[in-house]
Amino acid sequence: MWDNQKRLAVTFLVTVLIMAGEVAGGYLSNSLALLSDAGHMVTDALAIALGLVAARISKKPSDKNATFGYQRVGLLAALINGVSLLVIAVFIFYESYERLVSPPRIDIPVMLGVAVLGLAGNLVMAFILGHGHEDLNVKSVWLHVLGDTLSSVGVIISGIVIYLTGWAYADPIASALIGGIIIWGGIRLVRDTVSIFLNLTPRGFDVEVLTKKIIDMPDVIDIHDVHLWPVAHNHVAFSAHVLVDDKTLKEVETTKKNIEEMLRKNGVDHSTLQIECSCVTCDNNLYCQVNRDGNGEEHNH
Repeated sequence: MWDNQKRLAVTFLVTVLIMAGEVAGGYLSNSLALLSDAGHMVTDALAIALGLVAARISKKPSDKNATFGYQRVGLLAALINGVSLLVIAVFIFYESYERLVSPPRIDIPVMLGVAVLGLAGNLVMAFILGHGHEDLNVKSVWLHVLGDTLSSVGVIISGIVIYLTGWAYADPIASALIGGIIIWGGIRLVRDTVSIFLNLTPRGFDVEVLTKKIIDMPDVIDIHDVHLWPVAHNHVAFSAHVLVDDKTLKEVETTKKNIEEMLRKNGVDHSTLQIECSCVTCDNNLYCQVNRDGNGEEHNH
């Protein structure tokens, strides 16, 4: 079974071969759709190389310089790749406009031949990388490959249209559609990576639900100063102050372990819990809800 590094390495080699063929074919046929696909392949090669380096660094264990480890190096690579997708799309839109104004003559047989070979190579890369990636670094590379696959399909369709009808506008229109697909993937990727860098609540997690589950546990009176954030794409951390009944240290440790086990079952990889005795009043923090004097009146901040 191949790991992510091997998949990225093989994908890089295939990308370089396809890129060289499309650059030559686009130049000889004068097809913008083919050249735009080749331009995307150039950034694909850089994206895969960046992803490969990031995947290697991300596996380094935590140390005194990175106590949470180096997993966010892969996220940084994903963010760079996402931005590169957006930049590529802008250039493709600009060139499409230029060719809509003045459509050039295109050598259809060369254009179609290279596009078919490019499509075959992209399908091979997509198969190697697989799908449904949780690792945003690998996902960023996969989005580049997916964009190339759809680009090759667009080039082939536009080539057939031009061959059958002589309508040269099919080439820049196909390029614009390719740009739209690329920018869609880039926006989603940038959104996901920026969300992690900003420590926003991970998608699929409900902090209110986790808080309620902890409060409903035996010996727990309330919980406050709750924080739930993504350390990396597959590493979620949780911290909170937990108010409990006046218990012995051993009894409190049992309660703490029960909470940690519940959090693990709900997808939290790392938790830090500060246990507080019920005699300690709540401070002004998030989710501070303490029932005072047993009268059911909540003290909310």
